[in-house]
Amino acid sequence: MLFGKTILLTGVASGIGARTAELAGQMGAEVIGVDVREPMGGSAAFIKGDLSTASGVAEIVAQLPVRLDALANVAGLSGSTGIASTLAVNFYGLRALSEAVAPRLREGGAVVNVASIAGYGWRANLERAKSLTAIDGFPEVAAVVAEHGLKDEEGYPLSKELLLLWTMRAAHQALFKNHGIRVNAVSPGPVETPILKQFRAVLGDARVDSDITRVGRAGTAADIAPAVLFLCSDGARWINGANLAVDGGLEASINAEVLGF
Repeated sequence: MLFGKTILLTGVASGIGARTAELAGQMGAEVIGVDVREPMGGSAAFIKGDLSTASGVAEIVAQLPVRLDALANVAGLSGSTGIASTLAVNFYGLRALSEAVAPRLREGGAVVNVASIAGYGWRANLERAKSLTAIDGFPEVAAVVAEHGLKDEEGYPLSKELLLLWTMRAAHQALFKNHGIRVNAVSPGPVETPILKQFRAVLGDARVDSDITRVGRAGTAADIAPAVLFLCSDGARWINGANLAVDGGLEASINAEVLGF
């Protein structure tokens, strides 16, 4: 279902992005990788780019072909670099790239966002999420952080809360919907990637270990990549505005606890 398709994939230098790029190639897709670091071993189609600024996003888009089949937004920060940079890359830069790439996506194409179980609290924090996603364009993120009194420790979960809310909104925005472009998200639980240690530092060992204990093991990049590529494929042509939990059952466990069933 991916043979002959061209997929733009961010975060290809390591972790989930690297495995997704590898698997997409094995499935016959042409991958255009984006990262701030060059992938080990190089890549036939690679753009060194930075999503943390509007100019960085524009430079990436200027190097893209006129036609793409899917965009997989895998790149993200753990929150260890502070809330401003985390929000800039994980949400505002991701959104800016998606909106800029939309005119290049074919009818029936797809945008797939890698969110996280850490964004589970978007419902409880809905008003804040609505306010921050309502900001148009690529704002001065440090000013947004100051205006809303946001704290560094909120950076990663907040970025994923915004991403989940925007995924559902974008699925029905004219920019995507009028061209048959599907917008979906994948939410992993704890995954054994190079930045898991950073997540432990940001979220705390107790939180990470509790999540892993609930489901028996941490995930791997190989667990997440097939779900991302399924949503990129025509096999997911009737899936839109959805969040696919790829977490070994973690969200189900949390729902049972929170909702009391």
